[in-house]
Amino acid sequence: MRLPVVLTIAGSDSGGGAGIQADLKTFAALGVHGASAITAVTAQNTLGVSDYVELPLPIIRAQIDDVVSDLRPAAAKTGMLSSPQIVELVAAAVAEHGLRNLVVDPVMVAKGGHRLLRDDAVGALREVLVPLAAVITPNLPEAEVLLDREIRSRDEMERAARELLSLGCRAVVLKGGHAEETETADDALFDGKELAWLVGPRVPTRNTHGSGCAFSAAITAGLAKGASIQQATGEAKRFITGAIREALEVGGGHGPVNPMWSTPPLPDPPPRGGREPRRASPWSGRPSRPA
Repeated sequence: MRLPVVLTIAGSDSGGGAGIQADLKTFAALGVHGASAITAVTAQNTLGVSDYVELPLPIIRAQIDDVVSDLRPAAAKTGMLSSPQIVELVAAAVAEHGLRNLVVDPVMVAKGGHRLLRDDAVGALREVLVPLAAVITPNLPEAEVLLDREIRSRDEMERAARELLSLGCRAVVLKGGHAEETETADDALFDGKELAWLVGPRVPTRNTHGSGCAFSAAITAGLAKGASIQQATGEAKRFITGAIREALEVGGGHGPVNPMWSTPPLPDPPPRGGREPRRASPWSGRPSRPA
């Protein structure tokens, strides 16, 4: 079985709901082979992040180099890059390896409010990494930090998407999930030519941990399989809507979205002495029902 390879460069979530763990689940659900370069290890659960430690710069670079030199990923994404030094290292590796299908998820704050991007790293993210991206996927608070102004209305989202593109990326998906008092959770997509809206319902749940990670990972998987940016983002929007609708009720805080929502579960084991049923391929689980 030959599958497209994708690389996630991000932090590890000990609770399994976001970061590297959410990315790899999404990649598996969408039929691509996921590789990883871990930038930081967090101690967290559904209640929040209690602590994290950044990995040494040489081991972050070694992970990227080893994956690219052998597995040759068709696309890559970034998540938690907590320091300016990590941002600059990742940007240098992306440029040197010529990773053009790069999705940058500018992770800044965890669901529980813990900061995952230092203030002094924002400039490096904006100036050296975003210009290398095929797509960036900020939510409204992240876009406000990148642009240093408030974004509230639909018109302001459209203007912000255009302004974010001027930072040098090829396309912007400005996510509207944080918009207040709206019945839908629509995202603005701008590719420099056309501004389109990715329309989706606002699912009434607090279990949205990892939604940004899974969404950007789904876009990355689509690009790796040869989809256009418009196709990859549209499919990712349908995918993440289903993952939120089928979110997992675990822990006492914000539960994780369910990237495996569209993957048929394996059948129950046969009765003792019975015949083993045929097992479905884990790669058959592409989103098929409408979100």
